[in-house]
Amino acid sequence: MIGVMTTASDPMPPATDPPERIRRVPSRLLGLAAAQADRLITAGLAGAKAHRWHYTVLASLGDDGPASQAGLSRRTGIWRSDLVAVLNELEAGGYVLRAPDPADRRRNVITITEPGRGRLTELDTLVTALQDRLMAPFDAREREQLVDLLARLVEGFPAGGCEQ
Repeated sequence: MIGVMTTASDPMPPATDPPERIRRVPSRLLGLAAAQADRLITAGLAGAKAHRWHYTVLASLGDDGPASQAGLSRRTGIWRSDLVAVLNELEAGGYVLRAPDPADRRRNVITITEPGRGRLTELDTLVTALQDRLMAPFDAREREQLVDLLARLVEGFPAGGCEQ
């Protein structure tokens, strides 16, 4: 509605009938799709008492092996300060083990545990089901094509993000 102010805690919903000239603007469509995907994944993982960073950390450790906290931060893109809280949660659940690095006792090495591997398998199954819901409008060929196009788009960004 015109004249209605919103705040960060009360975000404005997307326009249901936007002007014709913006209906097919790629950045707008990507933003709307990303917001929907975020809501779907966040809610789905919350139902399993997890969040995307739990899954990201477990996947990184499961796929690439143990890492220092700094290395895990670089691999996952999770800020070190945020990663500490994630590791605390995963360690409390028995999913990861933090131990002093034998080569440098000032840092910890993070390793996935057997229960962590089981949890990763559970989350893999859940995330696959959520991705299927997200991609429901597309057949298998279209899904693969969309993922390929999005990967090309993301890979085309400079290392620090989009240039202005």
